[in-house]
Amino acid sequence: MTLAHETPLRVRYAETDQMGVVYYANFFVWFEIGRVELMRHLGVEYKQMEQRDDCFIVVAECACRYLRPARYDDLLRVRTRVAEVRSRAIRFEYEIFDDAGQTRLATGHTVHVICDRRGAPKSLPEKYRQLLRGPRSATAAARHRP
Repeated sequence: MTLAHETPLRVRYAETDQMGVVYYANFFVWFEIGRVELMRHLGVEYKQMEQRDDCFIVVAECACRYLRPARYDDLLRVRTRVAEVRSRAIRFEYEIFDDAGQTRLATGHTVHVICDRRGAPKSLPEKYRQLLRGPRSATAAARHRP
């Protein structure tokens, strides 16, 4: 099962340039909005991960492929999915669509390294790995326990 979530948003005037087109860097902000909402949908809040588990998700890589422009006041959907979960890293993939979900405006990904509050890499706690991998991985892990 692929974990995915859609987050609606509306393009704000401040996110556009003089031509009324969304400034390219705002797509990365929207990726973050999608990622945070996916995590919240799964029952995980970044603030709790940081405070309770000394677990920070640090961006190590990001990319965006721009396919079509977004403009002021457009209604959009950010589709975010967990693409890969490793012991010390998570890869998220993103698609940004028009509100009808018919036209894809951009695709992208981010890779995050798990770190403690000092910035030292650490393993992602198992409870988060299970959530991010989805229900099938939890069932499979339970079957393989000695």
